Amino acid sequence: MIDLRRVQVLRVLADRGTVAAAAAALYVTPSAVSQQIRSLATELGVELLRREGRNVRLTEAARALLDHADALHEHWERARADVLSRGADLTGPLRFTGVSSALAAVVAPALALLRERHPGIEGYAREQESTSFFRELLVESADIAVGFPTAATPPVDDTRFEQRVLFDDVQDLLVPRGHPLAQWNSVTLRDAAAEPWILDEPGGDTYDVVMTSCAAAGFTPRVAHHVKEWFAVSTFVAQGFGVCLLPRLAPIPDDHAVTRIPLRGSPRPTRTIIGGIRRGSGENPLIAAGLAAAVEVGEAIAAANGDR
Repeated sequence: MIDLRRVQVLRVLADRGTVAAAAAALYVTPSAVSQQIRSLATELGVELLRREGRNVRLTEAARALLDHADALHEHWERARADVLSRGADLTGPLRFTGVSSALAAVVAPALALLRERHPGIEGYAREQESTSFFRELLVESADIAVGFPTAATPPVDDTRFEQRVLFDDVQDLLVPRGHPLAQWNSVTLRDAAAEPWILDEPGGDTYDVVMTSCAAAGFTPRVAHHVKEWFAVSTFVAQGFGVCLLPRLAPIPDDHAVTRIPLRGSPRPTRTIIGGIRRGSGENPLIAAGLAAAVEVGEAIAAANGDR
């Protein structure tokens, strides 16, 4: 018999790449990670890690085990869900993670619905970048992730997760009030090709969305400032330092002298907001209730935007 918790440590190590990174993700010490892997190797009677200088490399035996690990954990998730479904009431903790705009627009209303319908559910939310929220599922620090795909998020056929589209979050162009484009009811993305742009840092959640959309429109934006938080971005736009793409989910203060302009034509940039869970966990009644609430909120947002 092998301990699935030790297999889970191996999965996280394979995902994070180093013992130190795996330890940080699992909130344990590097020596604890190493001990778990050594114990797993002893249980199996094979070598799982091979040291190369200061780093370690997974052996062929470790990679063979990982080929089976996703199916093992999916089966465990389904077994746990089956046990929990025999209870009479929905009680216990339910943990959400996601980007700030999705937490505000989707998760908070979903938790409010759950509080009303299932008072026994203890909801909890934790903000994370889109580049990280699937890892929160993997290390079982969260049960449901809400955000949008990036180049760093797993593909839809990743056997560790299940993904569901909630709605499309349309992007608008944000310009200073009084800007020539602010007089238009709608603009194309290329109308802003000559403007200075305010973007997230490369590798940030929204950077790839803007760069890819601008490339599809036939230009490379001239980046004037790298700013991340939407309040700060809106402030820079209001002061005339540049323009940006602003998701519909992202609110802007009423006292900011900016104008949000809908985009027309092609490309019309959007962020697809998705809900993610560990594969097999969707039959868990707590997770099923949480995901259903998120879907309900997403459908309401889509209807309000005229998408459905």
